[in-house]
Amino acid sequence: MKSQVIGLAALAASLSLALACITVNIYFPEAAVKQAASEIVEEVRQHNKKDESRSEPVKKQAVSRNEGFSIVPAAFAQQETSVSTPTIRALKDSMKRRFPDLKPYYDGGNVGENNAGFVEIRDDSALSLKDKAALRDLVRDENNDRTKLYAEVARALDIDPSQVGRVQKIFAESWINNAAPGWWVQKDDGAWGRK
Repeated sequence: MKSQVIGLAALAASLSLALACITVNIYFPEAAVKQAASEIVEEVRQHNKKDESRSEPVKKQAVSRNEGFSIVPAAFAQQETSVSTPTIRALKDSMKRRFPDLKPYYDGGNVGENNAGFVEIRDDSALSLKDKAALRDLVRDENNDRTKLYAEVARALDIDPSQVGRVQKIFAESWINNAAPGWWVQKDDGAWGRK
């Protein structure tokens, strides 16, 4: 009897130790997030309207040429990487409408893209009080939309809420990569520079 109790206690201790060593890996679809970030940032900034219209016939031609073999896989692949919900579309529309008002501040060096995925006021000393207030409102609204966007993209891709920071970091890289020459951007080490 005593040996059975000791055996059970040893088994329980071994099981507890084994369970304590298990690492839970949370799935993170990095490629899908990168593609979503790239597409959303491009759409918001609308830098490549001409390029998109030129590439569209090529895409249609490729699909029609391979109709028998690629329609189902292409549709499946698009479903996996294309992220669109009513909330995401509304946030993109809001940011697209705001971008023309923000652009002069980017061009003037008043704001920049920080390494956390947000717009940051860099230098508003030359602005009038009215322009400073307008800029603060624009930056606040943009950053609120971006915060909601990062959470919504994570939700749409079934990413654990604890991983929204990773989504945000990927978007930060896209915002910075998409910045126009001369705009302020923040590097990973926190240093600011012109792109």
